[in-house]
Amino acid sequence: MIEGNYFTDNEDLLLHFESIVPWGEVVEAFEGDFADARRYQASGDERFAMAPSNMAEALEFYRSILESAGEFAGKKIAPHVAELDREGVHFKDGKVEFPETMLQLVEEARQAGLQPTGLSRKYGGLGLPWSVRAFFTEMMYRVDAAMTIAIGCINLAEIIERNASDQMRERWIPALAAGEHACAMGLTEPDHGSDLPGLRTKARPATEEEKKKWADFAGDDSDSLYILDGAKRFITQGCGTGEKSALLLVLARTGAPESGARGLSFFLVDGANAQVAGIEKKLGMHASPTCEILFEGTPGLLVGQQGMGLVRYTMGMLNGARMGITQQSVGLATGAFEEAKKYASQRLQFGRLLQEIPAVSAILEDMESHIQAMRCLQFEGARAMDHYYWRGEHLTAKGATEKDIKSDTIIKYWEKLASILTPISKFYCSENCVRITGQAVQVHGGAGFTEDYDVARLYRDARITTIYDGTSQIQVNAAIGGIVTGMGKHGFLREYMDCEWDHFDSSETDLLDRMRSQFDKSVELYREMESDDRERFASDIVDGTARLLCSMLYYRSTLRVSPEKRERRLQLCRLYQLDSLAFLSGLEAKLSFAPSMVRAG
Repeated sequence: MIEGNYFTDNEDLLLHFESIVPWGEVVEAFEGDFADARRYQASGDERFAMAPSNMAEALEFYRSILESAGEFAGKKIAPHVAELDREGVHFKDGKVEFPETMLQLVEEARQAGLQPTGLSRKYGGLGLPWSVRAFFTEMMYRVDAAMTIAIGCINLAEIIERNASDQMRERWIPALAAGEHACAMGLTEPDHGSDLPGLRTKARPATEEEKKKWADFAGDDSDSLYILDGAKRFITQGCGTGEKSALLLVLARTGAPESGARGLSFFLVDGANAQVAGIEKKLGMHASPTCEILFEGTPGLLVGQQGMGLVRYTMGMLNGARMGITQQSVGLATGAFEEAKKYASQRLQFGRLLQEIPAVSAILEDMESHIQAMRCLQFEGARAMDHYYWRGEHLTAKGATEKDIKSDTIIKYWEKLASILTPISKFYCSENCVRITGQAVQVHGGAGFTEDYDVARLYRDARITTIYDGTSQIQVNAAIGGIVTGMGKHGFLREYMDCEWDHFDSSETDLLDRMRSQFDKSVELYREMESDDRERFASDIVDGTARLLCSMLYYRSTLRVSPEKRERRLQLCRLYQLDSLAFLSGLEAKLSFAPSMVRAG
């Protein structure tokens, strides 16, 4: 992999930090009245020592973390990723064996304080808004997905922070923030992947004898102790990391089978009390263990309320999970593009560099413009999450009730926007990640098909992004209703786009205006279809929506940068818009003829 600082060496990423991301509203949403800094001034509590006390300090704090992360990714991890991929993880005598270099790097990340990005400062976390974490996560995934998961998996504990009892938070989250455990999500079962309401792993309240047996594990939460029986499959990092066990966040059935989603609850399980039955042999991410976990009389602590595991807690973290894979997709695509650009600048063919051959330079421009568009969508999703997620936290801290939070108009607006943007982002960016990493292989030619170059690994690793945390088809199902309803005469999505359009220079939006007209026609044609026909073309509508949103946000970004930076950015933006206009024109034609074609077929 290319070595360097993945933050300061990435011109587009720096441009987003310095000019494009609206930091004023992000900092206000996250830091509020800078209460953490006041806590430090009043108590000297070292957990809040780095908390900023004003806007300038906040940006300085965020930048310092991103520069450290960029340095760690591009100089500490990058030299080892090919070796880690070749060595991989292995299952032997009931244990998962990790490459020693990988364990050393995870420990170095822990010592550098780069692990707990998503955990609050009061529990020993870094305390970062979603927008900052988008930078962080993208950079880490650019270098290696397996290492990023091993380092960052502890941040899954956000679900504990938001839903567990105070004593459970105080006991487990500081330990995770300190890197004493790994963390893993235990949802999927051998016969149930996306169909979570059908899960079969069972949990029952512990008997008095079992409470005595597991007293050390339960601590002060003995009334929350349950016993689990069942199996989970495809559990990333479910074995822990080296000698550090995983804290498993497990969805299990506490109600009758016919109770469906309402019969599922969430549990915290120490992986040391479960059995790793084996690991998967995978196409990619060879250094990331994907485990099958068996529960046989295994103790677990109930998180939150019984019966709310799926309908509230799992669904409540969907936006964050989708944005995480969006960032992974942008990171992997960026890594592939940078490797392809480097190769094309060095490889001679027919007496000239590859980058000078028009067919190759066109591929590189296509890759660059799509990545920049994806990145704009990524940061808009993070912005929406910052607005609703942290406002709810601040209101709760001030004594607001759950009813108050649900009725808050600001939270309702931004949560609605996030719920539309995140499945679209996950779908579009992951699908394009696979395409872009494939383009990088193509630029390398035959060399790209060998394991001598990093693009082969990036291509293999990219393939999972369209599958895990909800397949592309699941994302389409999640997005299509909000799109069709939202594009109604007074729909939410239409109003959101209208608001952005009002700030644009109409002399520069000819392509955008044509795209929007084509899209409106396509949505109308889609509405008029019969139900079965609509299912066939839902993914095309979501793809078209993503392209329109990306084109809009990409153009908006050109209005926020300096004139000397804008010319090249606007050129790439228009290249992307032309490609998307062609797609939307084709979509309208396809939907115009689709009903008769489907019936004829």
